Amino acid sequence: MADPKGFLKVQERELPARRPVALRLMDWKEVYEQGDTATVRKQAGRCMDCGVPFCHQGCPLGNLIPEWNDLMWRGEGHQAIERLHATNNFPEFTGRLCPAPCESSCVLGINQPPVTIKNVEVSIIDEAYQKGWVTPHPPERLTGKTVAVVGSGPAGLAAAQQLTRAGHTVAVFERDDRIGGLLRYGIPDFKMEKKHIEMRLAQMQAEGTRFRAGVNIGVDITWDDLRARYDAVIVATGATVPRDLPIPGRDLMGVHFAMDYLVQQNRVGAGDTIADQLTAEGKHVVVLGGGDTGADCIGTAHRQHALSVTNLAIGKQPSTERPEHQPWPMAPTLFEVSSAHEEGGERVFLASTIEFLSNEAGEVRAIRVAETEYLDGRRVPKAGTEREIPADLVLLAMGFTGPETELLGDQLPVPFDGRGNIDRDGEYQTSQQGVFVAGDAGRGQSLIVWAIAEGRAAASAVDRYLEGETQLPFPVKPTDHAIGITF
Repeated sequence: MADPKGFLKVQERELPARRPVALRLMDWKEVYEQGDTATVRKQAGRCMDCGVPFCHQGCPLGNLIPEWNDLMWRGEGHQAIERLHATNNFPEFTGRLCPAPCESSCVLGINQPPVTIKNVEVSIIDEAYQKGWVTPHPPERLTGKTVAVVGSGPAGLAAAQQLTRAGHTVAVFERDDRIGGLLRYGIPDFKMEKKHIEMRLAQMQAEGTRFRAGVNIGVDITWDDLRARYDAVIVATGATVPRDLPIPGRDLMGVHFAMDYLVQQNRVGAGDTIADQLTAEGKHVVVLGGGDTGADCIGTAHRQHALSVTNLAIGKQPSTERPEHQPWPMAPTLFEVSSAHEEGGERVFLASTIEFLSNEAGEVRAIRVAETEYLDGRRVPKAGTEREIPADLVLLAMGFTGPETELLGDQLPVPFDGRGNIDRDGEYQTSQQGVFVAGDAGRGQSLIVWAIAEGRAAASAVDRYLEGETQLPFPVKPTDHAIGITF
């Protein structure tokens, strides 16, 4: 184990400092400063190597957390990345973007702040890249079988890497002009700079994975043609249909889905020129939705020099302490102050949006809100509490309802479940022979660790389908859930 007395000698969590707000608002670089190696090792030493490591169950990937904590504490970074890569294809993504359900399940968290698992993880992979320990692992032999992966988000990329290493010839199709899915265009640079995607794609290309950007399956190539060309197909298109808010004034100019806004800024950050770019500069910005996407909009609006930023959430403000109905090792719903919230703006809870108000030009000028009250389990606007909030730009960041179904429904007759997700069996296969589904397209909106876990599991199922057996790990079933997390 790591330091046998580490959790007694070091009882507080210590994370890398965030760059000063005034400084980081001047650029799009990542918020956190470079972590100190000695501090990371000391924090890794707090891991108790529990007899029953609940962090394994909290992590959908089943990461071998006590093992690489121990190796990191001992200064054996090369071995640590080997153990980390054994279960996680992309720790540079999860170490920056995952909400860390493993930490909620940390046994130390019963009576102390949990181990800084996420920070140790990203420190391991960053060191590995710096020292050249991340190398290609091409297959020893080719099977002669071909697989098409549709979608290049974390699920698709994880499936592709696993299947390439198993010896199959894999092509990843992406309708956008660059590979990466929401990792590329949905995540702002201040949360994850895109160089991390490029480094991983370089490894995958060297292993033999082929990437086809700018190809929209169903339009440029029909689903039938794709199935005819490849021995198996994995649908990993994500849950990209945004949840709308059909209230009066929804069609006004200036009311947009969050992803329309975030994607444009990410394209500009990549060097593209966007005509009539959606920008928050000099505007009163209102963000509807209190989740990660909403926070991404807030941080982006600050960097674009918004006049004001207001974040509205329809529900109650979560507790700062673990609620009684979510005891350890469940993942609690807690009030969090992200880096974007720290940068300014106003957060308002129990706010029900009633109407978008227009000016004479048909542009949004304000929104009318009311206090939320709970009646018979429903959240409704409380009469007599209405007020207006100035708004020149309104961003809807209320989550996603499921995958896009039009082209699938027309060309690939797969059934959908009651939540609108693509239905699949216990082996990730749809009703169509040789067509599999991984990630949010089959699961619904979820976490990046679930996407990677499902991509790995679907790859195992595809390998078994093609070869009759598989040596690839099968980390999760489609119905599995981490402790305390439901979707």
